[in-house]
Amino acid sequence: MQLKCVAIDDEPLALEIIKKYIAEFSKLQLLATFEDAVSGAEYLHNTRIDLLFIDIDMPDITGVDLVRALKDKPMVIFTTAHKNFAFEGFELQALDYLLKPISIKRFNEAVNKAIDFFSYKKRAGNEAEEAIYIHSEYRMIKVPIRDIEYIESMQDYIKIYLLGVEKPLLTLMSLKAVLEKLPSNKFERIHRSYIIAKGQVTSILNRKVKLPSIELPVGNSYADFIKRWSK
Repeated sequence: MQLKCVAIDDEPLALEIIKKYIAEFSKLQLLATFEDAVSGAEYLHNTRIDLLFIDIDMPDITGVDLVRALKDKPMVIFTTAHKNFAFEGFELQALDYLLKPISIKRFNEAVNKAIDFFSYKKRAGNEAEEAIYIHSEYRMIKVPIRDIEYIESMQDYIKIYLLGVEKPLLTLMSLKAVLEKLPSNKFERIHRSYIIAKGQVTSILNRKVKLPSIELPVGNSYADFIKRWSK
C-alpha cells in the first residue's frame, strides 16, 4: 500500500525539505509538487490523491481556501510558519499541522498518523475496530476504544473521558455521530448527555450507573438499558 501524495508550498526551500522527507517513506508516493497554488489546485481538481501537504499562507490562494474548494478532499497535513493558523486547519479537519521549520520527528509523526488513518478508513464499518479517530487540539487523535470510559455532550462539542486520564478530549461532534463510530455491542447511550462503555459499568442503583470514576444518571427515554444490563 502506497499513499499517493502531493506537496504545495510557495517557498522552494520548504518544498525541498518536504520532498526529502517524503522520499524516506516507502509508503508514500509523491506524484507532484507545486510552488504555485493555482497550478496545484488545477492538478488536484483532476487527480485523485490520498494525502496533501500544503502551506497555509500562500499569495494567490491560501492553503485553507484551496482545500475548502476541493470536492473530493484527501487527507490534509497543513504546513505553516504561523501558530495562529492552527484553528483554520482544525476547522477543515486536517490530520495535522506542521510548524516551520519542520523537523523530521514531527513529519514522521504526522505521516504515521496518515498511514494509520488510511488503514482505519479501509476497515470502516468493522465493529472489531480497536480505535476511533477524532479532531482535538488542532489535530487528528487516535483514541483506543478500550480506554474510553464515557462520553459527555457539551452542546456542539463532546468530551471523551479516558480511563486513568484526568483531562478529557474535546472535539466538535455530536453524541449521535460518535456513537455511529463506536461498536454497538460495547457502547450505549443512557441519557441525552451521556454515552457509556458498557464494559465499565460496575453497578446500577436508583437509575444511576456506576463507572470507575463517576456515577451517571439514566434518562427516562433510555431506562430499558437497566433491564438489558441486569439480564
